Amino acid sequence: MPSITLNRKVFEMLVGKKLPDEQLQDRISMLGTDLEEVNENEIIVEIFPNRPDLLSEQGFARAFSSFIGVKPGLRPYPVTKTTDRVIIEPSVTNIRPYTACAVVKNLKFNDENIKEIIQIQEKLHITYGRNRKKCAIGVYPLEKIQFPIRYLAREPDQIKFQPLESDREMTALQILSQHKTGRDYGHLLEGLEKFPIFIDANDQILSLPPIINSHLTGKISEQTKDVFIECSGFDYNVLRKCLNIIVTALADMGGEINSLELHYPRTTCLSPNLEPEEMKISLNYVNKILGLDLDEKQLQKYLEAMGYGYQDKKALVPAYRADVLHPIDLVEDIAIAYGYENFEPEIPSVATIGQEDPFQKFLIKVRNILVGFKLQETKSYHLLSKEELNQKMNLDYPPIPLKNALGDYNHLRNWLIPSGLKVLSENQHHDYPQNIFEIGTVFKKDKETETGVKEYQRVSILLCHEKTDYTEIKQIMDAFFHTLDKEYTIEETEHSSFIPGRVGRISVQDKKLAYIGEISPEVLKNWELTMPVTALEINLTELFEFIK
Repeated sequence: MPSITLNRKVFEMLVGKKLPDEQLQDRISMLGTDLEEVNENEIIVEIFPNRPDLLSEQGFARAFSSFIGVKPGLRPYPVTKTTDRVIIEPSVTNIRPYTACAVVKNLKFNDENIKEIIQIQEKLHITYGRNRKKCAIGVYPLEKIQFPIRYLAREPDQIKFQPLESDREMTALQILSQHKTGRDYGHLLEGLEKFPIFIDANDQILSLPPIINSHLTGKISEQTKDVFIECSGFDYNVLRKCLNIIVTALADMGGEINSLELHYPRTTCLSPNLEPEEMKISLNYVNKILGLDLDEKQLQKYLEAMGYGYQDKKALVPAYRADVLHPIDLVEDIAIAYGYENFEPEIPSVATIGQEDPFQKFLIKVRNILVGFKLQETKSYHLLSKEELNQKMNLDYPPIPLKNALGDYNHLRNWLIPSGLKVLSENQHHDYPQNIFEIGTVFKKDKETETGVKEYQRVSILLCHEKTDYTEIKQIMDAFFHTLDKEYTIEETEHSSFIPGRVGRISVQDKKLAYIGEISPEVLKNWELTMPVTALEINLTELFEFIK
């Protein structure tokens, strides 16, 4: 979890109240953060990853001020509409397709708040932006650039500018190989024929996202009054939230937020949008989850203590809150506002004797066996896109979609091998061999269950290096079943994700439990993998029925 260092003087000015050290420590801890140190000049706080809006003096002070009752409720952030444009060209569609942008004017920069902006940017890059892969941020002095700004892609040898803190011009490839920041993040552009850039009306390059800004047009100084901000990445909703976090922090520094027109190839929108999002909140639901007996007035009070608005039995969620996806997130914040110290502990009236779940013991045994085979364990999300589960795997088997999904990862995975291939495709900058396994949950439709979905635990094993073949993955399988003291049979089968003639179906006591084989070149190409991959996937839920 990231730690931020807050200037105590700036923090207390933004909060609007000074608290004694002891009370300050207590309230910061009860806000749901981990306090590391409070001294005369600084407050050092560890921020949980679900609250990127707290990664600055301004964001943390805003939340703390509401929490202690100084400035409760939803903060208004007016946006001045302009006709300035950012044009997103079709050339970035398959590279880094989205950007969210804004202008903030009438700022008064000094050394302190320049450091604050750098801290916001870097902390968001590391956490919310997943080291710039998910989201990259650029901040530019507006006086040095001219609208309209274009976001486009060019071949690397056509991109040349002076990168930040460099004394000379470089081509894009020179930046990736010779500049420190380029070496650190160059893998994010690896394999691309064209690189994305921001360029202004005077054909000045502003930046090479997600790598680095231009030294001439992308460096803020104490003379800067107005700034242009852009966030680029792959999910507009993610970028929108990130931009909102930054512009509201700058507004709390005294800036005035101005919107821009974003002209995409097929649509136009205004950015930023700081209107709060409405979410229904049931008083009965809150009381049931928390075991309380709150009335509606108390519900509103606790929501406002966490910076929300409340109107017509709906919570008004601030535009900078990236963590509120479901009413249970509101319930968590209500519990924080009520005070965990105020909940009365109760001793359950049921006596039980605890023991380790036999299936979990089995999973631990499987994990230890595979680690003993010198395989590296990975862990990935249950959600993937339909493209990753179907098209990239050369399949036409409909996975289970989510209702009201907020992003591209909107389908429950129905097997594990796509997750493993995704891990391999994202780690090609590391050394080979890359031999990995994952024990995880997959989801199948089942009308007999309450939810219509049944969950299984499976294990996938993927071997990735230049010499891997069917023989090697079968040796892993033989050793695995031998260690479990179970016999199996294998028969040749067909599966469009594997090479014909090099794929098998594994059965235990006539129950089909697994696939094994060499991944087809077409699937490898879809995942942009250049090394051969062999794979094995076993249904552990059903295998355990035979083991026990």
